[in-house]
Amino acid sequence: MGGLRLLAVALTCCWWPQGSQGKTLRGSFSSAAARDTQGQSIGHFEFHGDHALLCVRINNIAVAIGKEAKLYLFQAQEWLKLQESSHGYSCSEKLSRAQLTMTMNQTEHNLTVSQIPSPQTWHVFYADKYTCRDDKENSQVEDIPFEMVLLNPDAEGNPFDHFSARESGLHEFFFLLVLVYFVIACIYAQSLWQAIKKGGPMHMILKVLTTALLLQAGSALANYIHFSRYSKDGIGVPFMGSLAEFFDIASQIHMLYLLLSLCMGWTIVRMKKSQSRPLQWDSTPASTGIAVFIVVTQSILLLWEQFEDTSHHSYHSHHNLAGILLIILRICLALSLGCGLYQIITVERSTLKREFYITFAKGCILWFLCHPVLTCISILFSDYQRDKVITIGVILCQSVSMVILYRLFLSHSLYWEVSSLSSVTLPLTISSGHKSRPHF
Repeated sequence: MGGLRLLAVALTCCWWPQGSQGKTLRGSFSSAAARDTQGQSIGHFEFHGDHALLCVRINNIAVAIGKEAKLYLFQAQEWLKLQESSHGYSCSEKLSRAQLTMTMNQTEHNLTVSQIPSPQTWHVFYADKYTCRDDKENSQVEDIPFEMVLLNPDAEGNPFDHFSARESGLHEFFFLLVLVYFVIACIYAQSLWQAIKKGGPMHMILKVLTTALLLQAGSALANYIHFSRYSKDGIGVPFMGSLAEFFDIASQIHMLYLLLSLCMGWTIVRMKKSQSRPLQWDSTPASTGIAVFIVVTQSILLLWEQFEDTSHHSYHSHHNLAGILLIILRICLALSLGCGLYQIITVERSTLKREFYITFAKGCILWFLCHPVLTCISILFSDYQRDKVITIGVILCQSVSMVILYRLFLSHSLYWEVSSLSSVTLPLTISSGHKSRPHF
């Protein structure tokens, strides 16, 4: 286990994701970039309600007036239609179809985006008099530094909310999640620490499960810190957003190796195991090799998905190939573990043991299938709600899965009674470790 944990850390440290770009944007309006792409893409934002606001500040007014600098706002659906249209619109025709236009001839410009019946994504583009020309006259034109703030109306209708419709509610969710983690830690931390210190047959499972839980709690705290700052300045703390991604990936790797190690004895290599010890921490070279291969595969897919998806909210909608492969991997693992458990439950005569295996199966299958199922369910929601449905749903489901496993292996009722039936049929007995009754 120690070697694989080092591998997990190495894999998660090999790539440190960039924090998501805040909605207080800073940069330069470039005539060259606008000409090359028929409009320089500045960013996008999900406006909602009335009195949403776009505020732009520039310093070099003379250059902006000389270049006839303008901002063009397109609704996402209309922009997509223009891109996919077979009419072959010219550069000037595309720009003329913008829903909103702002001429930059002052130091500060405020543009109100109002009468939005439902949250919509708007794309912001910069263009000037050189954008649609074929000559190279604009090659030496000076760029215009800018700062842009995109705001939605708050609960009182004032444009002070930095969160887009896609992000609204996440700050409050992570606050409640951190609060729940804190309360649970105050209640159970001491008894859990004592159980881990006592060692025994449950020592390894409790250590790994607790490590995964701490990583999840760390991810929630980092997200909360990032969104707390984001709510004030629209930028947040990109480092904390990246740290949240790091903790989440590490937690996923730890839990995957934990479940594979526990289940290896009755799934992939079940025929090679003694049926008197159906569920145990397996550490043979074959099972360890299979577990390492699957863990490395998931790690590569997680990192690949992070490269493809720049939104960085820990959980993604799986629109790219890496995300689809992750869903397939989780479904295959859930089916494999489910089939193995079904074979054990059907031949098990002890009611207590059947209840033990069924509860364990619930925890495993919930962990693996929550993400694929929620990704499918999210299709029923509007586009701006899908990321939130997946993010909140997966965190809650995986937290419930951890609670199920903790209750199963820390309980003095079910686990104690099951393990008392026979000293050689202790669930999760470490092969080379303790063979006496567990003591907590």
